Amino acid sequence: MKDITKHSKIITAATKVFAKKGFFNARISDIAKEAKVADGTIYLYFNNKYDILISVFEEEIGKIVAQIKKTLSEETDPRKMLEIYATKHLLTMKKNKNLAEVIQIELRQTNKLIKDYRNNKFIEYTDLVADIISLGQKQNIYRRDIEPGIAKRFFFGALDEVSRVWNTSLEGHYTVEQISEQLLKIFLSGILLPDNINT
Repeated sequence: MKDITKHSKIITAATKVFAKKGFFNARISDIAKEAKVADGTIYLYFNNKYDILISVFEEEIGKIVAQIKKTLSEETDPRKMLEIYATKHLLTMKKNKNLAEVIQIELRQTNKLIKDYRNNKFIEYTDLVADIISLGQKQNIYRRDIEPGIAKRFFFGALDEVSRVWNTSLEGHYTVEQISEQLLKIFLSGILLPDNINT
């Protein structure tokens, strides 16, 4: 039987090592050392370093998806739902900067390696934005000439950029709430119907 706690320790350790050294420079031995397990133990849970990276994306993003879905289920206003999504994402990335680094940098650097892999949880995560926009369109709050599949990339891209520089200039100057408010003001002014802008 595999130890779930040990599996979790390896994922946490790998996230830290990938963030610090980069995926290509990180070694299995580095991950084992950080997790305080033997090198061979890693292979009881994962096939290789690539398998670990995919698991980091799937499992860690899966947790975020579950948390956001639960919160969104209690809200019906698409404007408030986008605020919830943005704030939750920023808070999570601020709390877990290693995960933020892995998502932002490694996902891009290793895209050739994972081109044949469908990152289902990551797709599900960004699709939440498209679903919110579609809901707003049905409620005649968001413009119907906006493509949800494109808009979700604009929205997530803005969040991603803010998170990318979290350790630099933005962190000391603005709170999560301020950044979320500014992002929503800019984004919603472009997708709200005129009659809904000031409501």
